Amino acid sequence: MTEATDKPFGIALDASDHLADAALLQAIDHRYLAGPNDDGHAPRILLLHGSLRKRSFSRLVAFEAARLLTALGAECRMFNPSGLPLPDDAEADHPKVQELRDLSSWAEGMVWVSPERHGAMTGIMKAQIDWIPLSLGAVRPTQGKCLALMQVEGGSQSFNAVNQMRILGRWMRMITIPNQSSIAKAFSEFGDDDRIKPSPYYDRIIDVCEELMKFIWMTRSRSDYLVDRYSERAETGQQLIDRVNMKAL
Repeated sequence: MTEATDKPFGIALDASDHLADAALLQAIDHRYLAGPNDDGHAPRILLLHGSLRKRSFSRLVAFEAARLLTALGAECRMFNPSGLPLPDDAEADHPKVQELRDLSSWAEGMVWVSPERHGAMTGIMKAQIDWIPLSLGAVRPTQGKCLALMQVEGGSQSFNAVNQMRILGRWMRMITIPNQSSIAKAFSEFGDDDRIKPSPYYDRIIDVCEELMKFIWMTRSRSDYLVDRYSERAETGQQLIDRVNMKAL
């Protein structure tokens, strides 16, 4: 990930040149959504993509989402999975693992974009998710945070990857938004400039980004209460640590 500048991913983040009517992409009016104790800071969103190809369509979709989310008022960061070790093939203090975990703790919402490979999300995508623990000590880095899901395919439209990631989001106690994006024959949907062509697929990405922003505004100052549950109130912090870190059942 590059430094946070006006081009934090090495790309221009202006989405207006790609919209049929730029005036229709409006900043989220959080006055209708935010809790009374919300301090109004820009929603913090982490984007993950599931391919290391030089021309990775999942990465290009993540770029498009970052452009749109930035236009909608978010602060976006992206994790580059290159160099991330396989789960359990390195210690948790590995620099790439620590970077991913720090970003996960920083984020208030996430976007996961995976290619579909052999009818499933890629191993690269799953490895990133597996390195994000359910618990860091007594703190859950994903619980109560919002999640948006997208996938790309080389062939006809499918929803296998987003369906799998939805299960994982639920398992990690994330608020996974209802809308999602699936782009068929992704190689035909991007121009030579690596920008997605205007199409219903692009419109759906816009819909997903708008919905993610609304859910973050609605829930981030209320998430502690939303995920509060009896069983966790009855469990001490040390009991939680011991249970999550069990080596065997």
